[in-house]
Amino acid sequence: MFDNLVESGSHKQDLGRKGSFILGTVAIYAVLGVAFIVGSIWFTVANLDSQDLELTTLVAPVPVPQQAQPDKPQEAKPQKVEQNVDVRKELIADVSRTELVPKEVSAKASDIPPVRRGVTTVVGNESSNAAAPIAGPGTGTGIVAGPTQVNIADEPPPPPPKPTPPRAPISGGVLNGKAISLPKPAYPAIARTAHASGTVVVQVLIDENGNVVSAHAVSGHPLLTAVAVAAARGARFSPTKLSGQPVKVTGVITYNFVAQ
Repeated sequence: MFDNLVESGSHKQDLGRKGSFILGTVAIYAVLGVAFIVGSIWFTVANLDSQDLELTTLVAPVPVPQQAQPDKPQEAKPQKVEQNVDVRKELIADVSRTELVPKEVSAKASDIPPVRRGVTTVVGNESSNAAAPIAGPGTGTGIVAGPTQVNIADEPPPPPPKPTPPRAPISGGVLNGKAISLPKPAYPAIARTAHASGTVVVQVLIDENGNVVSAHAVSGHPLLTAVAVAAARGARFSPTKLSGQPVKVTGVITYNFVAQ
């Protein structure tokens, strides 16, 4: 019976060996874990160094200002053609309109009727006349070719005759012998008392009808000039013509006074 007894000291030793084994195992695993972690970090860093890394900078696009679009030209709207108008494929003037010269001359008569005077005419695909009666001459509005209106006016009135410029008076010299009527001047009493005498020369201007329109003394005794000028104004002459046209004449009339 005493042979099967177990000593208590051997049990303590067994527990001590197990504890040492467990601690050693934990220490080994801890070292292996730390080594694995360190190895993983080193391997990752080595792979990062071996890779080519490119730095890409993303730049926002520069906004481009929108260019103003040019205004589209407005399409010409077709004009409404009046019904009370003539329609012609081509505008051809009447042969009676001598002031309108045709662009082309042909021996063959055109099948397009000419433009009628005083009627509004437009260019179209066919030739036709207005349904309404034609107004009197000079009341039409002209010719309309598309959007452009062409006015064919009536024959212009003849230009007024240019006024004939007045001719300069011609010189007739001494006019005593050319007078139809030449009154003699009266001898003034004061001149007779003063025994005034001599020749008085009077400058006169004769119009186209032969009448004296102006007179003035150019020489002579002062007491005799007044009666000489009055006598010269009453003189009459035949009209003087130059190239068939009556003209004015300038000249002198002489009066001789003898003392009495």
